[in-house]
Amino acid sequence: MKGLYTILLLIVSNVFMTFAWYGQLKLAEVHPASKDWPLILIILMSWGVALFEYSFMVPANRIGAQINGGPFNIVQLKVIQEAVSLTVFSIIVITVFKTETLRLNHLISFLFIILAVFFAFKK
Repeated sequence: MKGLYTILLLIVSNVFMTFAWYGQLKLAEVHPASKDWPLILIILMSWGVALFEYSFMVPANRIGAQINGGPFNIVQLKVIQEAVSLTVFSIIVITVFKTETLRLNHLISFLFIILAVFFAFKK
């Protein structure tokens, strides 16, 4: 059950992370005047969103880590996080930003990510 909680928390965390990092680009698209906002304001807004990311990422790592009785070692946690991050990012870019299309090379790269997760768990 800890493994499932860890992955769900990582998914939520990565939704916030994607918007913290790339949300300002969508903001510039829907609110063109924001392109003229000072960079420090954009950074502070991103930090505000990133606070929520950390509010889910830290518990995910604490719950999932073997050192705290979770099912994953640190390497496995990182590989899972990267796979979740790229998957969430791709879904958001395709559905929210609508600036990219899913192509064969993307699908192949996802296959390699899945293989990376597989090999990270291989004993």
